[in-house]
Amino acid sequence: MAEDRTFSDMLRDQVRHGLTSAQQYLAAAVYFDAQRLPELAAQTYARSAANRGHAMRMVQYLLDREAGVTIGGLDEIRPEFDSPRAAIAFLLDRERTTTAQISALAATARESGDFLGEQFMQWFLREQIDDVAEMDTLLTVLDRQDNLFDVEEFIRRELTAAVPVDTTAPRMAGTA
Repeated sequence: MAEDRTFSDMLRDQVRHGLTSAQQYLAAAVYFDAQRLPELAAQTYARSAANRGHAMRMVQYLLDREAGVTIGGLDEIRPEFDSPRAAIAFLLDRERTTTAQISALAATARESGDFLGEQFMQWFLREQIDDVAEMDTLLTVLDRQDNLFDVEEFIRRELTAAVPVDTTAPRMAGTA
């Protein structure tokens, strides 16, 4: 059971990381709003909500497994950026870090024989593929365009700010 506890401890840490990511995306969204970049703001507001949802799914899993969970403080949030490109590059780096954390969680569950934990983490692994790809696309578009109006137009035309409903997603704490 000590190995299962390790997975639970890591998952509790990931709840904090997820809530920190939600706040970081919120800070970036406010930065984009202040820069009068509504499409970039909409993308990051949506990512903030998605990251909060991910953390709440983990909370529900811990509650369902009677593993115990408390909500505490967050890690440091960066509220300002040198440019829109710097903000997206920073968020992409955070997504890559999150991918490594989620991968480590899945590996720990597998190594400890926690098949429920391993199965639970599969959904998050799929999400991370999409999250990294979306941020990488935004960074690529920002690198190709000198005019932020064109970036905004690309986002409006090609990307949706709304997070689609995923009926395969684990249940979130606080929802029916």
